[in-house]
Amino acid sequence: MSSPMATGSIWAFDAIGTSWAIDTAHPLPTVARDAVSSVVERFDREWSRFRDDSLMTALAEGRTASVPAPEDADAMLSLYRELDAATSGAVNPLVGDALARVGYDARLTLAPWGEPQPAPSWTEVLSWDADRVSVSMPATIDVGALGKGRLVDLVLDTVSGFVDGDLVVDASGDLAARGTPVRVGLEHPYDATRAIGVVTVAEGALCASAINRRAWGDGLHHVLDARTGAPVRAYAATWALAETAMRADALATALFFDGGPELAASWNADWVRMRTDGRVEWSPGFSGEIFS
Repeated sequence: MSSPMATGSIWAFDAIGTSWAIDTAHPLPTVARDAVSSVVERFDREWSRFRDDSLMTALAEGRTASVPAPEDADAMLSLYRELDAATSGAVNPLVGDALARVGYDARLTLAPWGEPQPAPSWTEVLSWDADRVSVSMPATIDVGALGKGRLVDLVLDTVSGFVDGDLVVDASGDLAARGTPVRVGLEHPYDATRAIGVVTVAEGALCASAINRRAWGDGLHHVLDARTGAPVRAYAATWALAETAMRADALATALFFDGGPELAASWNADWVRMRTDGRVEWSPGFSGEIFS
């Protein structure tokens, strides 16, 4: 997804393994940047499976069967229930161990080992309430299906407390905007110099996912079908528009599977997806433009 036109001052930084840009009419004061850094650090320390000191790593390694519930737990894990139901189990927050088997492990070795294995039945293993997140056996929670979108929403809300006017938060494919609508190009998954279309984002979010962004080896990438533990093959890229980045991110994941379009329709959300053979599909009444 190509970046929108800048509105004024851009603060660029790296976080959670990707590049971020916060675009505001005027430079962000130091106190705002510190607040953003604090939000990102808290989220990463709680949810990352790539950090030795995170809550999720403690559960994965069996050091504990229960951890304090992050403030995002119910919002994210409840949404996984909808994703699970819509995709008949293809989207599952316990896909972390399956990702590790194909090489996308905590050390980013990108070295597959063994045959793909389905993720555990997460509703039987994972539970949570207002106080705790618990697992009945060691398991790697990976919230990649919607976690970056959730963090974009948190950052947007944080920055909004310090600035007025136009605001865009862009986390390399997950974007949220307030104020003046912004036009965004839909980057071709096989050629970063081209766009397959454009869409306008106004008071909402646009999230994208593609199999070329985190790919290694022959046909190996980060979008897995939790029912098989193998990378998806039918679709190369997805884009979804929703009121929040978390929901747009969740839809961008669901659209790799049957049931994704139906979930988008139930949320009244627009979407686009490209098959691996180059054919493009989009939602009825899609408000953007798809190039021929």
